[in-house]
Amino acid sequence: MLLHQGFALLTLCCVFRAALAVLDEEDDYDLMYVNLDNEIEAPAPGTEETAACDCQREHTKWDKLFIMLENSQMKENMMLQATQEILKVDLQMLKAELSQLTTSLASTFATTLEKVTSHILSQVEQVLVRSDDQAGEAKRFQEAEQGKVLEQILLLSHNMSSRLGRLESTWLRRAEVEAQETELQQDKLSPARADHLLLSSLWKELQQTRAELKASQQWAAQRLLPAGCETAILFPMRSKKIFGSVHPASGLSLPSFTACVWIKVTEALAKTVVFSYGTKLNPYELQLYLSRDSAVLAVGGAQQKVAAGAVVVPGQWLHLCGSWSSQNGSAALWVQGELAATASDLAAGHTIPEGGILQLGQEKNGCCAGGGFDEALAFSGKLTGFNLWDRALSAEEIAAQSREDACSSRGNVVGWGVTEVLLYGGAQYLS
Repeated sequence: MLLHQGFALLTLCCVFRAALAVLDEEDDYDLMYVNLDNEIEAPAPGTEETAACDCQREHTKWDKLFIMLENSQMKENMMLQATQEILKVDLQMLKAELSQLTTSLASTFATTLEKVTSHILSQVEQVLVRSDDQAGEAKRFQEAEQGKVLEQILLLSHNMSSRLGRLESTWLRRAEVEAQETELQQDKLSPARADHLLLSSLWKELQQTRAELKASQQWAAQRLLPAGCETAILFPMRSKKIFGSVHPASGLSLPSFTACVWIKVTEALAKTVVFSYGTKLNPYELQLYLSRDSAVLAVGGAQQKVAAGAVVVPGQWLHLCGSWSSQNGSAALWVQGELAATASDLAAGHTIPEGGILQLGQEKNGCCAGGGFDEALAFSGKLTGFNLWDRALSAEEIAAQSREDACSSRGNVVGWGVTEVLLYGGAQYLS
């Protein structure tokens, strides 16, 4: 207890001595209070002694110390007030600048958003216009085809009516022939000979009518779908945006296969792809394409192929089948149900891997960075009855694909009318 009291007294003495030292050093401060007597007005009569006594009284060192502390506190308050005023002005300026910056950013963002929105709407409108144009062209193409078919049917009916009219006229002329039998007998011609001449004339008329009817049926068949096929895909023009994407239920991993399809190409160029299957490592795993008037089947690479020449006729339905087996690399091309070309040791021991893309009317090749589509390779025309099996079909089975019921059988990997086929661009289904 005594130790604490002694320490407190010692501290108080130290503070007092420091204050005295400060007061002794502040000579100008003492002068300030000494000169105060010169600024005091003359005292009133009767109070001179009192005032003189008050003014001449010296301030103690404690008074001076408290006066100095009050002055320091006043200066501190003035400095704090000035600092607050400066901070207030700075804050107001900062607030104004932030408000201006916010307004400028909002205006810039609104302008940018309006430009981006306008650009997107413009692109969407262009896409819609192109789609409408493609749909309109496809519709006009279909209407023109239907008009030609109806025109030919009317012409066929007119020809049949003309033929029937001539047959009727021939039968009516038989009376004239019978009337001429007397003259024929006089010319030593028997009635049997006259009947034979009449029947020969009728037979010629029937043969000519049958030939014209067959030609008209063939013409109509080339403009309609093959027998038994209810739908077809129309590729109205060559375009890198028009194709079909096939999605089998199970993945493709084929040691052998048979692929069949009906096509009616508008025009075949140096390479017109009917269908293709490829992976990232090899875009040319499996392809069936046309090269002018030839049909080509490629397996395992673009250079391993078998071709059948002089089989493609633009504007006419054509049935193509390609088969291949990895066991000995045997491959074959069938046209209209008949064997047209064969090859051996074609990609022997190879297996077509899964994980690729199967497409109709296009191939995803390596022409561009990352792969892409080439307009020059696109198919234009009609396609139906596309089927794919995981084995090599026999000659009888392939021949059956091209007969009257062309779309009755379906492949076990891709089945026409069962497997999903997504169409892009202007490609569309016809029925």
